[in-house]
Amino acid sequence: MPRITTWPDIAFAADWRLATLSAATKAGRLRRIARGIYTPSRDPAEAVVRRNWIPVLVKHFPDAVIVDRSARAGSPDGQGHLYIDHRARRPLVLPGLTIVPRTGSGPLPGDQALGGFHLSSTARALLDNAAGTGARYLSQEELETWVAEIATRHGESRLNSLRDEARSLAAATGRQAAEVRLTSLISAALSTGSGGAVVTHALKASAAGHPYDLARHDLLRRCAEFLGQRAPASLPDLPAMRARRRFLPFYEAYFSNFIEGTEFTVDEAAEIVFADHVPAGRPADAHDIRGTYQLVADADEMRTVPHEPDSFLAIIKRRHATVMAGRPDKDPGRFKGRANRAGATIFVAPHLVEGTLRAGFDLAHSLIDPLARAVYMMFLTSEVHPFTDGNGRVARIMMNAELVAAGQVRIIIPTVFRTEYLSSLKAATNNGTFDALAAVLSFAQRYTAQVDFTSRAAAEHDLGRTNALVDPQAAEDNNIRLKLPGLLDRLAADPE
Repeated sequence: MPRITTWPDIAFAADWRLATLSAATKAGRLRRIARGIYTPSRDPAEAVVRRNWIPVLVKHFPDAVIVDRSARAGSPDGQGHLYIDHRARRPLVLPGLTIVPRTGSGPLPGDQALGGFHLSSTARALLDNAAGTGARYLSQEELETWVAEIATRHGESRLNSLRDEARSLAAATGRQAAEVRLTSLISAALSTGSGGAVVTHALKASAAGHPYDLARHDLLRRCAEFLGQRAPASLPDLPAMRARRRFLPFYEAYFSNFIEGTEFTVDEAAEIVFADHVPAGRPADAHDIRGTYQLVADADEMRTVPHEPDSFLAIIKRRHATVMAGRPDKDPGRFKGRANRAGATIFVAPHLVEGTLRAGFDLAHSLIDPLARAVYMMFLTSEVHPFTDGNGRVARIMMNAELVAAGQVRIIIPTVFRTEYLSSLKAATNNGTFDALAAVLSFAQRYTAQVDFTSRAAAEHDLGRTNALVDPQAAEDNNIRLKLPGLLDRLAADPE
């Protein structure tokens, strides 16, 4: 027999002549990693077995069905356990992999055939886990979380379909008690049943009529935890500095709109705000700036912050109604009716907006530092994106209201700093990393504190010498960055 030049990553003794395996092992081309299993790899036996769990399953348990807690991931868990439905009675214990069979119904309608084995349908997996207790089944909390995730990702129609499929399977397999338990969880997720029997926050909220986006809630939780662990960063807006903040609300409104694409020159914006002059053909754009300024220049409004979910929803809607009053097609003061997105990012689905805002607001209670709370409230509003348009402007108003109410310096995002700001938000959304967001907003607050807003002349002198008004793309192309006015003053005083 010719010499084997290329061995598969895993070789079963049953498939080869014993003499061939023996010769290859003696020559160092193979090594035995378990009874009847060989490999040419020098990797640890656990690694070899884990990456070849499918051939192992098919070889030792042909036509098995992956069931119980394993059905959710469709693969071994972190400890290497794989639970299956098969006629065999004894577990197979290998390095890095333990396959545990139980006698069941075998493949059922809806199960997916995958070349030598089957994967439970979602309906069957939910029903199986609702029927069992112990290590091989999902816990109550895990099962509820799965139901809530299905509701978030696929909506009411998918849950109703799964409930119907589970009912048919229960009738065929005698699992009516499990079907009753599963139906109660699905009803809670659909807000059509009592939440008395559920244990997770997600399904309790759904049963109360406030379902939320689980993935977004987890991201918001991590954001709150990150911000809560940072050292407090107080930057008080002292009464003695009040004169220097005179024109700050104007520039806050100007820059906040410029970021969103409502672009005017500073002089044009001043005409809109202070002379009520509307540029020809741009009434809606003009109102965006005027509406934003109306809010951020109102001291009482900017000292108003929510203390519980109902007031949060009322405040955010009211502020949106003011900012977007010039755009009736954007439903001012009403949450979105259709899904929205930015690039590849799909924001919270319309039916989950209110619940996600409520659940997200509850996470803010742990944040004591005003800057941390301000950053979080901005991120919460931006991440949920509850409105058809105007989300960024409202998010920054919510942020600055937290700072003003706490007697802290508010934050503006100058035009030149737009890329850094949006990139930090994108990193938080896509990667769950919040360092850049916290650093960008902390720097922006320090910048705002150092600009002299006593008059337009004083403000625009500082804005000009710090590059604040430079177009973001031009800044990127020419390596121009936002500079702190205080640093420039120190350099001018002591150039050495």
